[in-house]
Amino acid sequence: MSILLGALIAWLGSFGSDKWGQIPVFALIIGWAYFINWIAFIPSFAFHTEKYFDLTGAITYITATLAAVVFSEEVDLRAWIAAGLVIVWAGRLGTFLYRRIQRDGHDVRFNQMKYDFWQFLMTWTIQGLWVSLTASTAFVIITSAENVNFGWIGVLGLFVWLTGFSIEVVADYQKSSFKNDPANKDRFINTGLWAWSRHPNYFGEIVLWTGMLIMALPVLSGYRWFTVVSPVFVYFLLTRISGIPMLQKRANDRWGNDLEYQDYLRNTPRLIPWPSLAKKSV
Repeated sequence: MSILLGALIAWLGSFGSDKWGQIPVFALIIGWAYFINWIAFIPSFAFHTEKYFDLTGAITYITATLAAVVFSEEVDLRAWIAAGLVIVWAGRLGTFLYRRIQRDGHDVRFNQMKYDFWQFLMTWTIQGLWVSLTASTAFVIITSAENVNFGWIGVLGLFVWLTGFSIEVVADYQKSSFKNDPANKDRFINTGLWAWSRHPNYFGEIVLWTGMLIMALPVLSGYRWFTVVSPVFVYFLLTRISGIPMLQKRANDRWGNDLEYQDYLRNTPRLIPWPSLAKKSV
């Protein structure tokens, strides 16, 4: 299913795309997103390790974006900005996640599946789909054969993106600092942005990809409107599949009987920051 969806994305995004020879550049980079993950899967399964999974995801974003720039005929201001934003975001997130797994030693999500060939392969394939869907708006911008002035819509999209990115970076920094403080051992974070939202980093992630979509609006036409799925996909992934549900279950198992934690759940929004509901101030 993941491969079929990837093929559909490649086909839809190829309309209006620059071409490298006879191959639409958009389709080329979607194929690359899957290929690099399949290559990384081979040694990862051989050594039953997940340590390079998130790092490979970041590398996929960066190399696919660079390939889109290199193989597109004309790269305008909107495309350069979109490419720069994706590379900065992926570099920052990939470094953060790689350092985290190096510190923790493992990722509990992979405890069983890394020993199952097909299940582990499926996970790497899904990562190719994740990159393709999430960054589809940026890839459309970069590979578009039509150049449109950046304009006020571009400025608005850039502002929204920077807002989301800032929220994500601050939230991750606050949580890392909290966990690195020995005084907070076995405690949950409920300070900073985490006093306003139980998952402010995820909120920032959704906002930044919404900003990228806004930037892409002037170059969307025909089938390429499918890229509106990007922030919707990110929202669905983080709130229904691998993000909040998994973290919430682990948190409930760990602190479910803690009265302070129960109070935190009652008074703190699940996703969208809302200071008035939180008992703790920043």
